[in-house]
Amino acid sequence: MRRGLRIAALAACALALVSARGPDSLTERNRAVVTDFARLFYTERNVRAAFERYVAADYIQHNPAILDGREAAIAMLEPKFSAPSASFDVKRILVDGDMAMIHLHGRPSPDNPGGTVADIYRLKDGRIVEHWDVLQPIQTKTVNPHPYF
Repeated sequence: MRRGLRIAALAACALALVSARGPDSLTERNRAVVTDFARLFYTERNVRAAFERYVAADYIQHNPAILDGREAAIAMLEPKFSAPSASFDVKRILVDGDMAMIHLHGRPSPDNPGGTVADIYRLKDGRIVEHWDVLQPIQTKTVNPHPYF
């Protein structure tokens, strides 16, 4: 009887551990992918390397100005992101399971206030397969002392 209870308790603990680890490990794996993608894309501004390493070839793009697919995104984004005067300051990366969001301040040049961006990604099997973005131009005059970040 004691042995049976012990085995049942161990099985319950193992089941709880597997259940608890499932989403956490997916989240942690995807956090590593998105963090390194952000490093390559926004910090190093190496669009091609970031997309070839972490974005699926047939990924779905929800930005109305960019066609679906990895190569279409590279063609559209590489000139903007590799411009010497551009800067991208990642403020936060949020990851929950297969969804991720990168919140950043992007500026085409030092004299341009730029905009705040929320890039939202869906991942599958360690690759970015879908993207949405929300863009907000930075206003030079605001009533709120902390309007963006």
